[in-house]
Amino acid sequence: MADLLEIPINLKSERRILHIDMDAFYAQVEMRDHPEYRSVALILARDPRTSGGHGVVATANYPARKLGVHSAMSSAEALRLAPNAVFLPPNFDLYREVSEQVHEIFYRLTRKVESVALDEVYLDITDSYTTFQDAIMVGHQLQQSIYAELNLTSSIGISYNKFLAKLASEHNKPVGLTVVKPSEIRSFLDPMPIEEIRGVGIKTAEKMHTLKIETGHDLFLQDQSTLLQNFGKMGYEFYRRIRGVDDRQVEWQRERKSIGKERTYNPFLDTEEQVANELRHITELLVASLDRRQMQGKTLVIKTRTEDFETETRRKSFPDLIPNDIQFILEEGQALFEELGGYQRPLRLLGLTITNLQNQSQAEILLPLF
Repeated sequence: MADLLEIPINLKSERRILHIDMDAFYAQVEMRDHPEYRSVALILARDPRTSGGHGVVATANYPARKLGVHSAMSSAEALRLAPNAVFLPPNFDLYREVSEQVHEIFYRLTRKVESVALDEVYLDITDSYTTFQDAIMVGHQLQQSIYAELNLTSSIGISYNKFLAKLASEHNKPVGLTVVKPSEIRSFLDPMPIEEIRGVGIKTAEKMHTLKIETGHDLFLQDQSTLLQNFGKMGYEFYRRIRGVDDRQVEWQRERKSIGKERTYNPFLDTEEQVANELRHITELLVASLDRRQMQGKTLVIKTRTEDFETETRRKSFPDLIPNDIQFILEEGQALFEELGGYQRPLRLLGLTITNLQNQSQAEILLPLF
């Protein structure tokens, strides 16, 4: 590790990175769709009173969080802290659907979108917006668009790297927008409790406390050799990050295996006409998503789930890339639906997915010989 001591610290502050974190996403979707949950402590988990004490909290709304409930906590402990809370099993199909809708808003702005989770993304907007004032304007516009179109709130962190943008998004939740410029590194990081520094887990925090490292400022005062000796290579990362250095890229070009659109319905689709209309709507969303990402694929997959949770899929592979054409994909999707037997029972879910993807810029272009 001695070679790490020879690597100079070089602060690169040219990029404009946004980290968007949806506020208590799963709970917020449920409160949006069920107004009766807005004024109560809501916990997304199996109810321990009916599950034999089993279950883990996926998330909780802010009234429940004020009582000490947090994600990854056991449902039994959550019940102890919030005995009057409403427990609701998570509906991940719904959350994935809404997440796709949120992502569509991001892709209108830039292709450089790195999804970290259903409710969390990084955006690199450097190509189009070079000043922090521009980035702040973009952040406000994103928050307004997400709320206007989906009735959901988000918190945004803006900086010149992913480490600081992530910390900034957590700084003032919910509905916060926090900016960290190069000149503000020390005022932002120094007072921060060491447990809040990204990368400092429970065991690492305990060790730091034994070394009298309690805040970001205490960490900043440590030299490289001390951090390397106590924390190995991660010590060098701590040395860099606490100085505002993070050269990780927004990984927007990671290979995708599939692009799909599916929707969960309540009430269910209970007529052939409703299924046909929704299949067209899903096809339009799918083609728009493919075009936005400049992708094509060779396999089309349809997915259905009936009112009694019976899930079926059917796929068709093509020798050439499927054209991003609404009518073509719709007709093929309808044919696959008929192969499943057509409409027989009410549907709670309907979806289309394109797999075996290829970037359009890399696609083989067949030219006529004459």
